[in-house]
Amino acid sequence: MNALLTTLGAQGTATTSASSTGSMTTTFITFGLIILIFYFLIIRPQKKRDKETKNMLASMKKGDKVVSIGGIRGTVVIVKETTVVVKVDDNTRIEFSKNAIAQILDRKAENATAKAEKSAKAEAKKETVEAPAKKKKASSTKAEPVEDAVVVEETPAESETKETK
Repeated sequence: MNALLTTLGAQGTATTSASSTGSMTTTFITFGLIILIFYFLIIRPQKKRDKETKNMLASMKKGDKVVSIGGIRGTVVIVKETTVVVKVDDNTRIEFSKNAIAQILDRKAENATAKAEKSAKAEAKKETVEAPAKKKKASSTKAEPVEDAVVVEETPAESETKETK
């Protein structure tokens, strides 16, 4: 009987070690999937937003209209290394940390270049549209002689003339 108990005990320990290895693998796979989900849904988008904000603050120039994180709107007057002086009213200027700027509403320099590019594109479109139109007008004003013109007179068929009489 002791032999039977030892045989059953040995089989039980073998089964337990195999199942614990399988459950450990499943646990690692589950944690790996959770980490991937967190990376793609939380960490990666946050890094992207931080990079965009950093680029926005670095490209801030005099004349840009900005909004602070407190909701104060104004125009950038002076850009320093870590701070920005914003003109809020005629005689009111406030100095903000660059990190306190939430967004840039209107870029003065970029708007001027964007308007210039749009007007240049519009002029180019006008030139390309007008060029074919001029050619058509020139060709329609020329009178081209028609050669081998034949005048055809229609006569009613004989069966139609007999029925009408």
